[in-house]
Amino acid sequence: MEYRKLPHGTELVSTLGLGSGGLGGVSDGEIEAIVAKAIDNGINFFDLCVGADNVFAPFGRAIAGKRDKVYFQLHFGAVYKNGEYGWSRDLDEIKRTFAREAELMGVDYVDFGFLHCIDEEDDWRQIVDNGILDYVLSLKDMGVVRHIGFSTHTPSVAHKVLDTGLADMMMFSVNPAYDFECGDEYGVGTTSERAQLLRRCEATGVGVSVMKPFHGGQLLDAATSPFKQALTVAQCLQYCLDRPAVLSVVPGVRDMSDLDTLLAYPASAKELRDYSAIGAFTPQSAEGNCVYCNHCRPCPAHIDVGLVNKYYDLALIGDNIAADHYSKLKVKASACIRCGHCNKRCPFKVDQQGKMAKISEYFGS
Repeated sequence: MEYRKLPHGTELVSTLGLGSGGLGGVSDGEIEAIVAKAIDNGINFFDLCVGADNVFAPFGRAIAGKRDKVYFQLHFGAVYKNGEYGWSRDLDEIKRTFAREAELMGVDYVDFGFLHCIDEEDDWRQIVDNGILDYVLSLKDMGVVRHIGFSTHTPSVAHKVLDTGLADMMMFSVNPAYDFECGDEYGVGTTSERAQLLRRCEATGVGVSVMKPFHGGQLLDAATSPFKQALTVAQCLQYCLDRPAVLSVVPGVRDMSDLDTLLAYPASAKELRDYSAIGAFTPQSAEGNCVYCNHCRPCPAHIDVGLVNKYYDLALIGDNIAADHYSKLKVKASACIRCGHCNKRCPFKVDQQGKMAKISEYFGS
């Protein structure tokens, strides 16, 4: 299992996490067994926006004695009426829900306190005006919440939350369908808007946890994929993990067999993770954009083309750390010999030869 460090913290979270939205349909015993098996196999990061609140107690039993090795996101605004998921902007209801969740899990602190589902500007206004933000901030001051995060599907609204400088984590929907404007109503934003948001997160040290990596399962079936071609679980996960700022992908599981499918990913061969096939069916709006897929490897001049592009994109939005990382590369864009190898292999039709010249000029190489 690979682990990545939260930029504003010391936590090392597993790149493969686990969502629990579909766990409410199995027995308490199976929920506990699923969480325990995930932990035993190196998964230490969980999202607890659950479909039914019968998940909390078995989750708590599964992490008992391992609390300092497990990190989870708890959503302030997700509430459970008659045990079923709903959402609320009522502060008193949110306080009651949190108290009950903590009691059911037997925990006295939350790793990531998430402001839930900020998809519209009005959502953000209500979270501020209704005292929800102040409440979560007070919990952080007391050490009950270690980090503040938020979940969203909307880049323009996400920027408003990021403007406050309060967030250490963002949960965002990432998959090829959404990023290349072939998704549903949750795939908000253009290709460039979504990419810019993730680059801003990386530049400012905000980690990203990924929801909807399989587009609700549609990408895994040619009959439902917007590309009319199925991708594999490994391809979808690797695609997400190659995006800027992403720390962990948290696909939901419904039962033990779903978990077993996910657990095959860490040991999967690199060629099984290669998602460059999406270049053949992405829309014209996505062409010419490097997505750091590294399908252009190996470069005869030994340039890490994807990494060079990534540092350049981040430097353009003011990330001095990325610029410094570029300066320390042993092989820079200026080493390009214009052989055409990368241009021929790029599935997104990026003129990497031209990009290397542009990047070299930008950094003054």
